[in-house]
Amino acid sequence: MGRLQGKVAVVLGAAGKDNMGQTIARALAHEGAKVLVAGRKEEPLKALAEAIGGGYAVADITRLEDVKALADKAVTAFGGVDVAVNATGWGLMAPLLETTEAQIDQLMDLQFKGPYFFLQSFCAAMAARDKGGSLIQISSASTIALLQNHAAYIGTKAGADALVRCFANEFGRHGIKVNSIAPGLTASPMTAEAMAAPGLEAAFIKEYPLGRIGTSQDIAHACLWLASDESFITGELLHINGGLTLRRNPTPEEVQTSIMKAMAGKG
Repeated sequence: MGRLQGKVAVVLGAAGKDNMGQTIARALAHEGAKVLVAGRKEEPLKALAEAIGGGYAVADITRLEDVKALADKAVTAFGGVDVAVNATGWGLMAPLLETTEAQIDQLMDLQFKGPYFFLQSFCAAMAARDKGGSLIQISSASTIALLQNHAAYIGTKAGADALVRCFANEFGRHGIKVNSIAPGLTASPMTAEAMAAPGLEAAFIKEYPLGRIGTSQDIAHACLWLASDESFITGELLHINGGLTLRRNPTPEEVQTSIMKAMAGKG
């Protein structure tokens, strides 16, 4: 019997092929959960749902009505929700003095208002059933180990971490756990193009005490623990980043030097 046998899980941000959300959804399903996957694109969600024997829903986390409807669907289709994961995000890199109001608005909608809607809707659904539950927000190690040209992203992720603590404090009486996970640089389709640059990965790895960058599977393993009855933790930011937050991210100059050195070596 799987660790999540009999539980119902919802994963938001699972429309990108082999992205972190999809990896988490597969891991939860493998451990016995009935998984409802959600995101903005129907076809990949439908294919994933069929592959893992779950359900799917098209939902935009920046729209409160969509997130409420997603929670309602989990309750209607599966009788309730025990686990909910928000794996949405947008890794904007832009110089601080050049970040536009439109970019800030987009990140506020996606990475602050969206998580608020997510926590609000799923805490309400779990509290109504009063059988506990686990909410998981994917944050970022860059809220601690700062990364240059990343302020709007970092600020909104940090804001969502504060929301996690607030909801954890107020809904603990219902047995609801609310936590964040902070990955560092993670091998995924979202980072594949940047990491293809010779020397880029090496610039980051030197700051990771465990000697490698993370994988989506690392994050999925942490989600499994937080989702299970094994975890006695709430209101925390779990650093699943190989120790990066003990150190720092490389500067743009260090990254550029590493890339140039790697390219010179290939020449």
